[in-house]
Amino acid sequence: MMQVKHVVSKKELTAFIDFPHQLFEGDSNYVPELHIAQRDLLTPGKHPFHEHAEVRLFLAYKDGEIKGRIAAIYNLNHNKFKNRKDGFFGFFDVVNDQDITNLLLQEVQQWLKAKGADTVIGPVNPSTNEPCGLLIGGFDSPPVAMMTYNKPYYLSLLEAGGFHKNVDLLAYDLPTTQVDKRTVQLKDTLLRRLKNNGITIRNINLKNFKSEAEKMQEVYNNAWAENTGFVPMTDKEFKYLAKDLKMILDKDFCQLAEHNGKVVGFALAIPDINQVLIKIKRGRLLPFGIFKLLLGLKKINYVRVLALGVVDGYRKAGIEACFYAQMIEQAAAKNMKGGEASWILENNELMNNGLVKLNARVYKRYRLLEKAL
Repeated sequence: MMQVKHVVSKKELTAFIDFPHQLFEGDSNYVPELHIAQRDLLTPGKHPFHEHAEVRLFLAYKDGEIKGRIAAIYNLNHNKFKNRKDGFFGFFDVVNDQDITNLLLQEVQQWLKAKGADTVIGPVNPSTNEPCGLLIGGFDSPPVAMMTYNKPYYLSLLEAGGFHKNVDLLAYDLPTTQVDKRTVQLKDTLLRRLKNNGITIRNINLKNFKSEAEKMQEVYNNAWAENTGFVPMTDKEFKYLAKDLKMILDKDFCQLAEHNGKVVGFALAIPDINQVLIKIKRGRLLPFGIFKLLLGLKKINYVRVLALGVVDGYRKAGIEACFYAQMIEQAAAKNMKGGEASWILENNELMNNGLVKLNARVYKRYRLLEKAL
């Protein structure tokens, strides 16, 4: 007997969060999400996303056992910003069973259609400002910080459920030993040229973090505005994310570009905290996970370039190249093996061409899928 239940109780929410631990048991590349972070993200009143979006969680059961999960997401800010009627799905995990998958998708589609959506897009957890995309290539290594992971069969299940490609998201691997040296060598020349035009690049000032974060938010909401699926982050959302990232932030990996004192671009790389989280059983920090986390942070040898953007009018001036060159130098100086630049839209020629010139290679590919309702 198969059935789908709407998640209502705290016990059901815990089961929703914990289901992937059961599904991926024995998979050496699986990284459990921190339970407390997932709980807050999925709880109205805890995370600011819920102030402008409705989220409904579902669990699929077969003979009394949980076999799948999914979230239906109606993001009012996204639809207002894009002038669309999109619905989204996310937090999708399921056993290799088409009937179970179809039941979950039907619940999502019915709920979103009732909200007025005419399209469903995903997976997003719960938006493109958070982990998103279905992994379709690069299953041979764990995901890095804030990137998704799934079973290879998810794609065929979703396609059989009527979904097709919306856009692919690329992740580039950039080992410090394989970087094209010319870019790094040109950095000083580029910096001088930028300075002559009134543009300087500096590290973030952590003592004035609140003000710096506000400047970065303005750039983020401007520079990414045309990207597929993008929706500006609210003040509360950006502050929530910034507060979390500050705990692991290294000022040498967060740079701001200024023109006559106004921030026109920024680059942010974060330590690949997944190197530590992969060892924390079921995502629980207590009783012993907190010690693994604190001790493991010092051993991380890889970063993720989480965001790198320049506002329109300042692109192709060499700012992006300087950002990458300085991050590469810092990674080498800290004896790190390299970093991942992700995610990059497949149709973002400027970013993709720049990374190829650095000798970066696409080593993971993610996909957003869609279906008309």
